[in-house]
Amino acid sequence: MDETREARILAVATLEEPTRRRLYDHVVRQTAAVTRDEAAAALGLPRATAAFHLDRLADEGLLDVVYERRTGRSGPGAGRPSKLYRRSERQVEVSLPEHRYDLAGRLLAAAIEDAETTGESPRAALNRRAREVGNELAAAAQAATTAESGPDVVMRVLEAHGFEPRADEDAIVLGNCPFHTLARQHTDLVCAMNLCLLDGLLAGLDAPQLQARLKPEPGHCCVRIEPVPTSS
Repeated sequence: MDETREARILAVATLEEPTRRRLYDHVVRQTAAVTRDEAAAALGLPRATAAFHLDRLADEGLLDVVYERRTGRSGPGAGRPSKLYRRSERQVEVSLPEHRYDLAGRLLAAAIEDAETTGESPRAALNRRAREVGNELAAAAQAATTAESGPDVVMRVLEAHGFEPRADEDAIVLGNCPFHTLARQHTDLVCAMNLCLLDGLLAGLDAPQLQARLKPEPGHCCVRIEPVPTSS
């Protein structure tokens, strides 16, 4: 399932159509998967209309499709299984500007588990985990394309993860913090986590000419990507 920002926005936009939204709400209220006929009858719709919208919801990943024989019979003569729909386990979240509190939550939970298991301080575990995730994001980006390198791929990956990067001479300014609310409430902890995440990203992208630095400015992410100073 495509989990890009564009795909998530399209999935949510699918529910703008009133009939489609009614069908989605009906399906998710049921304790068991429903057939096209059942959904059509419940909402007073033509079967073809219900089928069209249910399939569209399934195409967008908002509903799952399963096949069952409602008669309870099996084997030859039992007939074809019915096509049924149920709520998808996929979670669709869209925020403008983009925020990634799910990622922050995973990092914090993993850090606490590591600290309890190893005796490492929670903050050290969090920073280590953040660097590892940065490496993983870089590896995923490199696996997806080989056409870009250096600052170009750095900009693309930062854009894909909601940082809203903007070129500022030789540096990269980040117009959005994906952890904005957390950073406001727990500034030192979250900004350090963010710095380690971007350190890991740059290391994984093999961009030795760039470094992540804490440089808080109003209206921007606390981290700024700058050129590594050249030795004289």
